Amino acid sequence: MASEFFAEGGSDVALRLTPGTAGILQVFVDGDKIYDKAEEDGQFPNLPRVKEMRALVREKLAEPVLADDN
Repeated sequence: MASEFFAEGGSDVALRLTPGTAGILQVFVDGDKIYDKAEEDGQFPNLPRVKEMRALVREKLAEPVLADDN
């Protein structure tokens, strides 16, 4: 799955892996949860689901970044 995200964004993508317990698997993009294994009947993402997540990463990368006024 990580390779799909890197294929989409290259060096514009940063991944953070955080160990969990009891088979927890969640994927967040800029703080928004896009996948939670517990919410998907305990199933790991299949290829079509990974492609959906990759599209969400692509959309996020296409969003303009607002300048910070500080």
